[in-house]
Amino acid sequence: QVQLVESGGGLVQAGGSLRLSCAASGLTFSTYCMGWFRQAPGKEREFVAAVKWSGGSTRYADSVKGRFTISRDNGKNTVYLQMDSLKPEDTAVYYCAAAKTYLATSVGEEYDYWGQGTQVTVSS
Repeated sequence: QVQLVESGGGLVQAGGSLRLSCAASGLTFSTYCMGWFRQAPGKEREFVAAVKWSGGSTRYADSVKGRFTISRDNGKNTVYLQMDSLKPEDTAVYYCAAAKTYLATSVGEEYDYWGQGTQVTVSS
């Protein structure tokens, strides 16, 4: 049974930082692209960042480029999202997901497994 468990969310002031983690089990982690998505109240889910199975290639949404960094540790079956210079518009539930694709993908439909999400709230 595949499980993706996010942690690290919370309340932070604008300009602050948070680091999200996603621990994976039940799958061969090193063969999956890993991604982060988010969904704010009343809005559709949107892509945030993704990292190729090898960690050698990443992709970011324009809204987070230069502020967020995705990374992975295949030895620990964990993917991270370092979020700096946070803005109130970054407030959302953040989900990690796993896709059996060769490249880092931003397409939600290509992801096979999803976590339950962790809340990130940025106050102004």
